[in-house]
Amino acid sequence: MKQQIVPPLAVHFVWHPNDNINTTIMDFRRYLTRDIDRPFSRELNIPTFLYSSQKRSHPPSNSPKKLAKKDVIFLFLSANTLMIPSWKEYINSLPERKNYHLVPVAVEHEGIGHTSEGRLKSLNCIRMFEWNEDFKKEYAIFYLSHELYRFGLKNINLLESGIDSSIRLFLSHAKKGDTGLKHAKAIKKFIDNSNMQGFFDVNDISSGFKFDEEIEKHIKRSTLIAIESDAYSTRYWCQREILTAKREKRPIILVNSLEEYEDRVFPAASNIPCVHITAEPLNDKDILRILIAALLETIRFEHARKLLTYYRNQKWIDQNAVIFARPPEIQQIVEILKKNKKSNNLVICYPEPPLYKEETEWADYFNITVSTPLWSSDKKSYKNKKFRIGLSIADYQPDGYDKQNQDLDELKRFSQSLARHLLANKHTLIYGGDLRNDGFTQFILDEATVLRDRLQLDKLFVENYLAWPLNVKQENLKWYANYNTVVKPVSASIPDDIKSLIHDISTFLPPDCLENKYIWSRCLTTMREESIKSSDIRILVGGKFENYLGKMPGVLEEFLIAYKQDLVIFLVGGLGGLTKKLCISIKNRKIEEEFTEEWQINHNNAYKDLQKIASQHGKHTDYDNLKEVIENITIPILAERAGLTNEEYERLMTTPFIDESIYLILKSIKNLPK
Repeated sequence: MKQQIVPPLAVHFVWHPNDNINTTIMDFRRYLTRDIDRPFSRELNIPTFLYSSQKRSHPPSNSPKKLAKKDVIFLFLSANTLMIPSWKEYINSLPERKNYHLVPVAVEHEGIGHTSEGRLKSLNCIRMFEWNEDFKKEYAIFYLSHELYRFGLKNINLLESGIDSSIRLFLSHAKKGDTGLKHAKAIKKFIDNSNMQGFFDVNDISSGFKFDEEIEKHIKRSTLIAIESDAYSTRYWCQREILTAKREKRPIILVNSLEEYEDRVFPAASNIPCVHITAEPLNDKDILRILIAALLETIRFEHARKLLTYYRNQKWIDQNAVIFARPPEIQQIVEILKKNKKSNNLVICYPEPPLYKEETEWADYFNITVSTPLWSSDKKSYKNKKFRIGLSIADYQPDGYDKQNQDLDELKRFSQSLARHLLANKHTLIYGGDLRNDGFTQFILDEATVLRDRLQLDKLFVENYLAWPLNVKQENLKWYANYNTVVKPVSASIPDDIKSLIHDISTFLPPDCLENKYIWSRCLTTMREESIKSSDIRILVGGKFENYLGKMPGVLEEFLIAYKQDLVIFLVGGLGGLTKKLCISIKNRKIEEEFTEEWQINHNNAYKDLQKIASQHGKHTDYDNLKEVIENITIPILAERAGLTNEEYERLMTTPFIDESIYLILKSIKNLPK
């Protein structure tokens, strides 16, 4: 069996539900994951996993697994975790493994008690309870980011002191009383009072060493903070420092503190993150913002290089690709071409997402290939192979991170990234309903809107099916109007067997009584049948078992219809929900209890009555047949349809990593017959 994907880094969070630190954890986590509101942003994309519970006396059912080359586990400690025996036992049972690093965070002073014995004995805690309340969010991101860098991206020698693995910063600024000098002194003073090593050229150039050689030596191992003042771009040494950092492929951030005017922004000071501050004396919050930006860019930079190197070893990208941690620039290309005699074969790979089309026009001039891991510039294999791909993506009921240890926003990231790649290759996406703010239709269409302008496509291919009576609801028509350039609305038919039950087909009918719920169930089934009939492929992710409209959970019904029609089906089970349970049932050849009629009746109000009225019309859900169908589906059957090996398909059913699941789907689609 092929070795499973093991990315360079995964981050886990464990906390007691009564400690009221969810906001702090989620604030930090947002910096580690790609922003779903800015899907084309160049941010971190580190897998994150969450462990808590809904009951005070019960720890999570799952504990952090070894998922990556390095796993960093932040344990938030308190009197609750110390004094509740099951929680204390849970923490002490965490394994001792290589590259499985526990980082204790004392939410309150009592949490330090964990370090007197057991699994956390003698470990130093991050003392969250000592943080200034005014800067609590900033301190959380600052300290947690720094420990993530040290344990997740550095090769720590246990014989070294902790400071030896700290981040190194180089402050680049104009001298002689300029604003840049004042800001640099303030930042250095702050650094000197922390556990970070900083390099400040005015003070740290050793006697007897050449000034330029000493500067370049430090830049080669540092993150450069370029403090942009009015004079900055006119100073030779400032320009040289940035060029050196670019040449040495070092992380860089720009601190914009212009007072009046800069006659020419130095070109090298671009393509990097920028923090804006005033020219006034820096306060602690501004300094924290700068250092946080430097920390996060360093983590992003180092993680991107490790991730792309790993993908190259997995043969996801060209084996000879030159890896960049940020999008390539012409100056860097020229330097590479000078050294590379076979310039026509140069391949460059940089992190997702891809650049605008206009930004890469120079690549054609130089006759080189630029791409991201999932966005190949080689479109030959997709030529004349355009599929109609149905998406079954739905939220599920969260369990407080007890057994399901990923946030629901991962489903949205998946839908955005998948839509981006499928639409760019001009496949038609088919989705049903979900016309609401922050719904999956909105995320898909927002992605399509950005992509349409980004790739300058005259037409995008998104069809959204709506069942009656949703397709006559006035606000839904207005909703479509906001996306009229990227979506084709499709109104599903009204089943013949219920037309006599409907008094006015032009009026919205709410599902507020048993008869109306039955009408809705028939219309939803018809919508699913028609949308799937017009599809070649179906992709299923997430899905709920409770509080649905219809005769069974929507994702389940769509799976059964698609399977009966012999469609290519992709089950992405690692992101949780009904699809995960379906994957488990297929793998074990035994249905999970949620797929039984008894469970559905016990967990869905009035479901028994709906089944009864549907049975009178011969349109109920036959759970004996459902059981037989699911238990007779095998992984080889699904894998053969998709053109994947059994091992690849099983990995698709279980991987918690979005990039891997999308890679497997794209690989399959590329190899499917026309």
